[in-house]
Amino acid sequence: MMTRATDLEATEGVFNQAPPLQGHNRYLGHAALRDALARECGPAAAAAMEPALARLGEELAGIDWITRGELANRHPPELRLYDAQGRRLDRFDFHPAWHDCLDWLKRNHVAGAAWADGQPGAQVKRAALFQLFAEVECGSLCPATMTHAALPLLMREPALAEPWLRLALAPAYDPRFIPAAGKRGLLIGMGLTERQGGSDVRANISRADPAGDGWYRITGHKWFFSVAMSDAFLITAQGASGLGCYFMPRFLPDGRLNALHLVRAKDKLGDRSNASAEVRFDGALALPLGEEGRGIATIIEMASYTRLDCANGSAGIMRAALAHALHHARHRQAFGKPLIAQPLMAQVLADMAVEVEGHVALCLRVAATLDRQHDNPAEAALKRLLTPVAKYWVCKRAPALVAEAMEVLGGNGYVEESPMPRLFRQAPLNAIWEGASNIMCLDVLRALARDKGAGEALAAELATARGRHPAYDRHLDRLGKLLAAPQEADARRLAEAIALAVSAARLLQDNGIAGEAFCLGRLQQGAGGNAFGGGAALDAAALLQRARPDLP
Repeated sequence: MMTRATDLEATEGVFNQAPPLQGHNRYLGHAALRDALARECGPAAAAAMEPALARLGEELAGIDWITRGELANRHPPELRLYDAQGRRLDRFDFHPAWHDCLDWLKRNHVAGAAWADGQPGAQVKRAALFQLFAEVECGSLCPATMTHAALPLLMREPALAEPWLRLALAPAYDPRFIPAAGKRGLLIGMGLTERQGGSDVRANISRADPAGDGWYRITGHKWFFSVAMSDAFLITAQGASGLGCYFMPRFLPDGRLNALHLVRAKDKLGDRSNASAEVRFDGALALPLGEEGRGIATIIEMASYTRLDCANGSAGIMRAALAHALHHARHRQAFGKPLIAQPLMAQVLADMAVEVEGHVALCLRVAATLDRQHDNPAEAALKRLLTPVAKYWVCKRAPALVAEAMEVLGGNGYVEESPMPRLFRQAPLNAIWEGASNIMCLDVLRALARDKGAGEALAAELATARGRHPAYDRHLDRLGKLLAAPQEADARRLAEAIALAVSAARLLQDNGIAGEAFCLGRLQQGAGGNAFGGGAALDAAALLQRARPDLP
């Protein structure tokens, strides 16, 4: 018997599937981010920022930007070592979507210009935009954060003011592969890691030898050369006085290409849109940055900004995964009602929403220390302590949450047409780059040991919420015992405990449902589970309504 078309439509038609998540407002629909911005900047400053953030949040949820994120990753950069005549090029070619991403990040002060913004809360606003853009495309955030992190160092070097400082601060993107003096804006990359050392940059063997007129000739290699299409790079090498940090332009003052030669592109699990490479320095010329022989101190300062952005990026990835899970669960029916109305699914999603609340609160609190560090010694000390705390805990939690969100979508979340595989591949990266988890936890111990003000600033920060929830008070008592005699073997436990305490303290400031839920689900001993949804019962309906991406 021939099957009729109407029968096929009845059995093969598309129904009980969620529509694409697009056309909402990534900022107005992100209550946790809006509350954190108001908390850290103050209501008046946050209100002044909101029109621009709302406009950009709507823009980034449009199909054009969703498509750009997909295209930039579907078409990774292509390494071109030579031209047709055999001349060295040492450059990458990118899909136009990549250039669109960098143009947006430069224009909106995410890739440098925030340092010249001058408005109250400029760094908090930048962190919020960083998180929002991470929901769209993460690879292009790498050049944004490296340019951002390099600028405080360049600001102290008068010799690098023209054209480098001016163009790095400029809110303009110029992709042309030409000397910096002819460009409208520029990007700065980094090369720290060598194959024998990894995170231990003291093991670097690249050499820096004086070449006259303040220049040094760099000979050696970098195993990971980040943002390899940049106009200049901060690199490390051993000089006569020890490890130093150097500023290496792509083009020399006379217009010739510098002698940095790309060896091969890194074929990475995620971060496909971004150009990472191995590089060889064949006497490449560079200028010293910071005090000669004190490269470690320079790197630590630079890393305080890139590490916070690792946490910001992970928070954005988690928000994107949660948003897709919530959207799917609202539209997908199972056993006679929407997934989100199933009690166990609602508990899992609510627990994930609480997780994201805590990470957003922690990241924006650390971003606020950047705005205040120059006028407030306690904030500067808190930045030194909380940056590795946030980098460790937020980045560590991202893979687990993205995996849970993928499971909500079921098989649909495991196929490449879904946004979830790209989020999943990206999720582990931020815990690895800019210092892996153990490095971060040891850095927490160093901050506490070397700066008495860090511990005092932390105590003052946490005291503001004491008495607001019994589980929080008991957590502070346990944390106090860890802080009294911190041991290396307990460093991860300590970093986690600090992260949870600071997140809870910020959320409790609002006297809302998020702080209560965070304390019940994360701090109350005996109530927490080892999987999302396995802990204390939460007010799932209220938490999920708050977390919905399509509602302001």
